[in-house]
Amino acid sequence: MSRAALLVLADGRFPAGGHAHSGGAEPAVEAGRIRNAEDLAAFCRGRLHTTGLTSAALAAAAAHGLDPLALDEAADARTPSPALRAVARKLGRQLMRAARATWPSPDLAVLAEARPRGAHQPVVLGLTARAAGLGPEDAAHCVAYETVSGPATAAVRLLSLNPFEATAVLARLAPELDRVAEQAAAAVHHGIDALPAASAPLLDISAEAHAAWPVRLFAS
Repeated sequence: MSRAALLVLADGRFPAGGHAHSGGAEPAVEAGRIRNAEDLAAFCRGRLHTTGLTSAALAAAAAHGLDPLALDEAADARTPSPALRAVARKLGRQLMRAARATWPSPDLAVLAEARPRGAHQPVVLGLTARAAGLGPEDAAHCVAYETVSGPATAAVRLLSLNPFEATAVLARLAPELDRVAEQAAAAVHHGIDALPAASAPLLDISAEAHAAWPVRLFAS
């Protein structure tokens, strides 16, 4: 298992397209729900323990070796917002391109052929982690970190928030990131149907509204 591979996969500069998405932060800022670092911490914590946990478990399951096509269907069932399903598949397609160039594997090739328009991003990430020699908890950590780092980075741009404050938010959430990753990785031993299905209805509603904006800074 390579610690360096985990750093590469979790790096925000990995060319998978995540920089163009705010993780729901843009509509939350517009609605006045994120105004400062304290609000950002609350938003990230809520996202982490709901959709973050769900996505982390899907990624962990794929890294564990569960059927990626069945996991992709499970991801669909756990994503009620059409806008977020489209985003997840677009990000999955972009990640697939980067992953196959970086860590080519038969499993990635099979999924790419079966889902030419893109599989859900957490499923692709889990297979990517597996191809890189990483385990389920590593994959879950990547997703958990991405769940909060995306909104934190977006808040810096949207609010001109001090980046030191945004980074401090992430640092203070670190123990919770670890717990979510551990919970997600533990769930894979009970089968796909038992994977977490936590949701955040306000994120779903905001995503649908955001997708209809004529002008926006972030794609989602």
